[in-house]
Amino acid sequence: MKKIILTLAVASFVWSCKPGATSSKKDEVNVAIDLVNVKDDKVMVSIDAPNFTSESTTFFIPKTVPGTYSEDDYGRFIEDFKAVDASGNGLRVTKLDKNSYKIEEAKKLAKVTYLVNDSFDTEGGGGFGQSEDVFSPAGTNIKAGENFMLNTHGFVGYFEGKTETPYTLTITHPESLLGVSAMVDLDASKSKDVFQSSKYATLVEMPLMYSKPDITTFMVDDMEIIISVYSPTGKYTAKDITPNMEAMMTAQKKFLGKFNATKKYAILLYLSTMENDAKGFGALEHPTSTTVVMPERMELEQLREQLKDIVSHEFFHIVTPLTVHSNEIQYFDFNDPQMSEHLWMYEGVTEYFANLFQVNQGLIDETEFYERMSDKIQQSKRLNDKMSFTKMSKNVLKEPYKDQYINVYQKGALIAMCVDILIRENSNGQKGILNLMQDLSNEFGTKKAFKDEELFGTITKFTYPAVGEFLNKYVAGETPIPYDDYFAKMGVTPAEIEVEGNPFLKGGQIPYITIDQSTKEIMIIPSVELNAFMTNLGLKGGDKILAVNGTNYNLDNIYDLVIGSMGWKDGESITMKIKRDGAEQEIKGTIVMPKEKRQGYQATDDSKKAVREAWLKG
Repeated sequence: MKKIILTLAVASFVWSCKPGATSSKKDEVNVAIDLVNVKDDKVMVSIDAPNFTSESTTFFIPKTVPGTYSEDDYGRFIEDFKAVDASGNGLRVTKLDKNSYKIEEAKKLAKVTYLVNDSFDTEGGGGFGQSEDVFSPAGTNIKAGENFMLNTHGFVGYFEGKTETPYTLTITHPESLLGVSAMVDLDASKSKDVFQSSKYATLVEMPLMYSKPDITTFMVDDMEIIISVYSPTGKYTAKDITPNMEAMMTAQKKFLGKFNATKKYAILLYLSTMENDAKGFGALEHPTSTTVVMPERMELEQLREQLKDIVSHEFFHIVTPLTVHSNEIQYFDFNDPQMSEHLWMYEGVTEYFANLFQVNQGLIDETEFYERMSDKIQQSKRLNDKMSFTKMSKNVLKEPYKDQYINVYQKGALIAMCVDILIRENSNGQKGILNLMQDLSNEFGTKKAFKDEELFGTITKFTYPAVGEFLNKYVAGETPIPYDDYFAKMGVTPAEIEVEGNPFLKGGQIPYITIDQSTKEIMIIPSVELNAFMTNLGLKGGDKILAVNGTNYNLDNIYDLVIGSMGWKDGESITMKIKRDGAEQEIKGTIVMPKEKRQGYQATDDSKKAVREAWLKG
């Protein structure tokens, strides 16, 4: 899972069967979802039960799902749960908790039915939404006749002891909407789709998005890529992003070489209005697809850049954990999850690859790669740099570890970088961390899991003692990593660098603006040292920003201002309406994007050039 942080420090800144229907006599689970008869923004789900020999059974909706590392309680979106026998008579049901229902007389059970509410409508404000929000790419949307985001774990539950039972999913939908997924539709009609899955865990890794057809497809070697886009105002189409996606994924496949886990891969992009809509931006990986949620108001160039980083991250998950993973993931318990120690690999190696392949394939230059790694160092040090990463990973669902989860994208990637550097150093540039992941894939693969406690030993066997020592000291241990020492092995040394900043956020984190709570107006913090953007326009502390280029702004759409400013360029014209000392005035001028100096890195030792080239280009 890849999340992007859009800081708001600024704001402190199916279908029901008729009585008399008979239950299935096969040991399978048949699910029907009705997207036609949507009432009160709720969808009916009907599940024909398999056979039971026990006197009672329990039906579960997931508490958490792979890739999210949070307890989201999808059962809270379920209501009007019923269980009936073959004659339509109700069976006694007891709700045990948010996510589970005990059903008596299980031998008579023919079906269960329930209504599903979507999660997008309930999301609060903030980059990831409030703490109780479901991360949007793992969430659900119900917009009758227009869009349905079906992360199947939010709609389909499972019976106790029946997770290995085959599932058949039937979805009835308006003919005007096309359902896109990596699954194969077994029904040729325009208003019904039928999908089969070998077990529950496979089904919930198969998201679908229904919307008016807006798709593109292309081939990368022998892999078919399908892109589906839902843009509520029609601002963007799949064709707008496809050339960039094709170039990126072609480069990824070239970088990965022999890794090839699927013949079809679906990218489902939902663009949010941010008004009673999704607010947690990023993506969630699946073996053959990824769900992506982004704000529709982004400028196209910025959207393409964000998708390049986010989608590439998700695609690299085919390496880990989708191919290389532990028992905790292989036998994932959706309602009593046991977490693995190795988020440094699942998310960290994945995030590192999402950056390394770009310099490897010429999508970014060496300088930008160093800037990205330097930025991760700075962000990681804002978190607990002495916390054991394996301990944090194992306990990521509870405090104080859950608040450190975001570090998997920062320090996790840096851990992978240091392992890569150690392998390059010890092999004289001949091997790197990609070779290690290929070896682990050959050792384990999609159907064979490793034991958490044995991974470091296995990695050491495939690499060098120095790698094992690093993992035990800096990943399992509590010693901060001396990054300068590892960069030096590649002839890269610390240097002060200049990078482009944001007009409203210093260092991407510290706000120049706040909110006047009495008026909801955006105000430049009176005591702040103004940046070049503000001084060039003659802005002053205490000024209230009312409008920019004809668009009015306040607390309700402050994100639009911050997000939009990320795409501004030096020299562009700008008009601002402000209020100073109670009087409104208009300011016209040109944009000067602020520059910030920060600690970075540069290549200085030519004696290490060969091994450095192998690291970045090999």
